Amino acid sequence: MLAWLKTNATKARAALTTEVAKLKNQKFMDATTAGCAMVAAADDDISAAEKSKMVGFITNSPELKVFDIKEVINSFNDHCTKLEFDLQIGRAEALKVVGKLKGNDGAARLLVRVVCSVGASDGNFDDNEKAACRQICLELGLNPADFEL
Repeated sequence: MLAWLKTNATKARAALTTEVAKLKNQKFMDATTAGCAMVAAADDDISAAEKSKMVGFITNSPELKVFDIKEVINSFNDHCTKLEFDLQIGRAEALKVVGKLKGNDGAARLLVRVVCSVGASDGNFDDNEKAACRQICLELGLNPADFEL
């Protein structure tokens, strides 16, 4: 009985830790998928390499690996759908989500590095993708020149 109680208490603690981490990092996950979708859609072709790069970051990030990859992909696809339906409105929506990281310098800088990496992942970091990254920098109050944009 004691062993059962100890095992279940450990499982409950682990589940609680995961849920707390999700709540703590939800804004960062949402901003990451929004920014990645915005940059990926900038050249009118959301490539498999761009999707793969984003998923790789999410699964390797200590803050974000607590999220179910299906949830991450659904968030990314939701932003992509908005961008495909109406680019201007989709971009405004994505920037609104990204802007929630303004003031958190570490998270904001990491986000810009991730979206730049996603933009370059297909071997061609074109002017439209760089422009999207600059918009993200400005939304976050960061200097694009700090990221060679």
